[in-house]
Amino acid sequence: MTLKGKAVLVTGASRGIGRAIAAAAAEAGARVMLTARSGDALEELAAAITSAGGEAHAAPGDAGDEQAIRHVVERAADAFGGLDVLINNAGMIEPIARIDAADGDAWSRCMDVNLVGPALFARYALPALRGAKGCVVNISSGAAHAPLEGWAAYCASKAGLWMLTQALHLEEGDNVDVYGASPGTVDTEMQGLIRASGVNPVSQIPQGDLAPASLPAAGVIWLAAMRPADLKGQDVRVRDPKFLARAGIDA
Repeated sequence: MTLKGKAVLVTGASRGIGRAIAAAAAEAGARVMLTARSGDALEELAAAITSAGGEAHAAPGDAGDEQAIRHVVERAADAFGGLDVLINNAGMIEPIARIDAADGDAWSRCMDVNLVGPALFARYALPALRGAKGCVVNISSGAAHAPLEGWAAYCASKAGLWMLTQALHLEEGDNVDVYGASPGTVDTEMQGLIRASGVNPVSQIPQGDLAPASLPAAGVIWLAAMRPADLKGQDVRVRDPKFLARAGIDA
């Protein structure tokens, strides 16, 4: 499994699953463009990857801002002379609130980051991805398929992202391989916010029962490197035991 020499753009790369994906991509030989709002964290990760012999660049930007998205994609294409893989990982859980209590601006922000942002990253990356016969991996969630109390905005945004994955596969599948990747419950800062809320059963999962971010990251890298034909346009549960066995990933 290798991404040697491939140009990979990872959104939401400053922490959690995105950081783990970026590190795994670099370990697999990719040249990585890191983006998130946290410039200092991106620079630290880029320096760590470079010190380990890899290549990484930091491009701070807001995944809910179209002009920032366009700038990040252009910077990646300029730095690498193209783009092979886009991993749409940036996401947010807020607002955690019942529908009758959720703020409209918070709903809009959630949709911008979790749904509109991935669509715009894909839009601006598609010319380069088509030319490279590239790949898009959208980080999905089980929340795309089942409602959870207090998560109406998040569930709706992830359901929209699942439909975006299918639509992108339908429209671009002849030239670009498209996958959804659902990581399950993972030990990240987002899960800390969920536990603090005390809302719905997910908040009651003990931290010790959560998977490390490196586990779903390995599954995402396997999809981007191996491009399995039977999983194109699918929402792949990358911690499913059958998938892990197929990918040769130790749980």
